[in-house]
Amino acid sequence: MKFSLVINGIHLANTFNFDLNLLRVLDALLRERNVSRAAERLAPSQPAASNALNRLRELLDDPLLVRVGRAMQPTPRALELEMPIRAALRQIEQSLAGGDAFAPARSQQRFTVEVTDYVELICMPRLLQQLSEEVPGVKIAIRHLSPSLPAASLDTGELDLVPGRFESISTHFVSRRWMSETLRLVARQDHPAVQQAPDLAAFLRLRHLWVHGGQTKGMVDQWLGEQGLAREIVYTTPNYLQAAHIVASTNLAVVLPAQPAHYFARLLPLQVHPLPFALGPFHLDLVSVAQRERDEALQWLIEKVLAIGRM
Repeated sequence: MKFSLVINGIHLANTFNFDLNLLRVLDALLRERNVSRAAERLAPSQPAASNALNRLRELLDDPLLVRVGRAMQPTPRALELEMPIRAALRQIEQSLAGGDAFAPARSQQRFTVEVTDYVELICMPRLLQQLSEEVPGVKIAIRHLSPSLPAASLDTGELDLVPGRFESISTHFVSRRWMSETLRLVARQDHPAVQQAPDLAAFLRLRHLWVHGGQTKGMVDQWLGEQGLAREIVYTTPNYLQAAHIVASTNLAVVLPAQPAHYFARLLPLQVHPLPFALGPFHLDLVSVAQRERDEALQWLIEKVLAIGRM
């Protein structure tokens, strides 16, 4: 089979002497910024990955990755090649798999998704169950979501998909409505001030834990502020799992999305109540890069995650 592969004006099929494994090594190195982790991703030894990097440097006449302190940073030339090489590899893999169609049952693809621990809890067990039954070769890597949309990581292909709540999204991203949630008040079962669903006055007398999710003000405090009211927040955390365990063993209360609230109440001595005021639902979206709308593998994953949101 003869490939004619041109990326950014470089005839890579000739340059790399048809060794497409070098493209895979360069892709892994740019994703990981680390020779050892790139070797783990590809499964060769670290010396083999180092040798491949040296060959790439010689063929492209560029250092590609340079050490800055303890980290490896890509050169401008490497950054220029990163996305075109990743797109070319996807096209080649689809062609070698037999045509343009993505073949899930034969795929060995690895997707990287950035999520909160809440989304990981409600989505990933169901997704992994489906994948293990239908596509055992597909792998998922999870990174924990930062307060804002990780736009740069999506742009470079380091991330494939990000589910979450984002106030503003650039037009070169695609946002799909995934699921809607409502909020619930959670307290330990023998909380002395919560024997039943509290009214607003009782809610305000509670000492609260707040799961901030990177926000400066959540829905509850936004509503309270509009009414000229405030609650006492004595502990703040980004972690839903830790919040549930702390509330289960203290006299703090926490407001959680309904799905994790009821999930934790099945595992821990917790009670769950509606809020004493109407906030309405909030929405979670799936965000991906618009230029990957023709990436059949990614679109297949998006459909799987969307289906979980409809359950």
